[in-house]
Amino acid sequence: MSPLDLSALPLVDAHCHAITTAPLDDAAFALWCTEADDPAPEGVSYLDGQLGWALRRWCAPVLDLPSHAPVAEYLRRRRRLGADEAAARLLRAANLSALLVDTGPVLGGLADHAVLGTLAGAPTRWVIRLELLAEQIAPGCDAAGFAPAFATALREALPGAVAVKSIAAYRHGLHLDPARPQPHEVTAAAARWQRDGGRLADPVLLRHLLWTAVDAGLPIQLHTGWGDRDQPLARADPALLQPFCEATLGAGVPLVLLHCYPFHRQAGWLAQVYPHVYADVGLTVTHLGGRAAAVLGEFLELAPFGKLLYSSDAIGLPELYLVGAAQFRHGLGRVLGALVADGAVTAADAVQAAERIGAGNAARLYHLS
Repeated sequence: MSPLDLSALPLVDAHCHAITTAPLDDAAFALWCTEADDPAPEGVSYLDGQLGWALRRWCAPVLDLPSHAPVAEYLRRRRRLGADEAAARLLRAANLSALLVDTGPVLGGLADHAVLGTLAGAPTRWVIRLELLAEQIAPGCDAAGFAPAFATALREALPGAVAVKSIAAYRHGLHLDPARPQPHEVTAAAARWQRDGGRLADPVLLRHLLWTAVDAGLPIQLHTGWGDRDQPLARADPALLQPFCEATLGAGVPLVLLHCYPFHRQAGWLAQVYPHVYADVGLTVTHLGGRAAAVLGEFLELAPFGKLLYSSDAIGLPELYLVGAAQFRHGLGRVLGALVADGAVTAADAVQAAERIGAGNAARLYHLS
């Protein structure tokens, strides 16, 4: 049973973040390779797992080392090359045709978003993070002025953007009332937020951001599934979004479910039964390493092939862009090759599906051409 050769498959990274070009010690590098917030305990390394194996497999040769070179040797070589040279090599090796970059907060040590496209040799477009935009404008308006101020800020931010993104899963969970909140509810919620302070987590305001985004008309990317421990995982199941999917059915605005794992089968079902719902495999494929093919196969179980999109959700390390791309091409080739060998599909149809998932669906959905 031979996998399909998808090594040259065009890819649009439909959701990613900025990178760091700062020098990293071994512990800092390892921490970027996990969703954990704290250093690993004594005797444990975050690189001793599927992602670490995948990183050594795919990235070491790009830095002139043998595949599966030891982690310590890899990190020494990376430091000798310098962060900029290593980043350029790794990002170019991912062979991406476009990158859609989340405008979320640029954390300490992360390069400007524009640097990513230059190093990757690919055009970048923006994904506007709704909650961050709201937090930026809130100090300059009173509670009654919050809704019009946010609508204006979003409209002004949209030129050059291809989508907006919500992290309601982090701030409250996806079990939101699907109805558009009334103006008096938004004003009261904004007053509570201004009184209490902190980040935006009020469910009324989160719903208001989503419905303002619906009015704006661009695709809405929604974080679902796993992430760091700041989110309640049980409330990140995309199945909880079914009422919102129902409520927005006639709005003409695509909803893109990001990440999804370990709820990827629920996401695939939503993508099948709702014409405006799509599923994005980002983050999942990168971190599952050699098990990526198994989960890609499960993504393909129910979702129409025109509803699936590739992304890496990479942040911080350029290695994550390459691992995501390499694992996706390799894993999808294994899945589709097995189906061709079984007679379930022709090789031509399998390649066509791969091309749609890798880049074609993103180009159509986000109007990239």
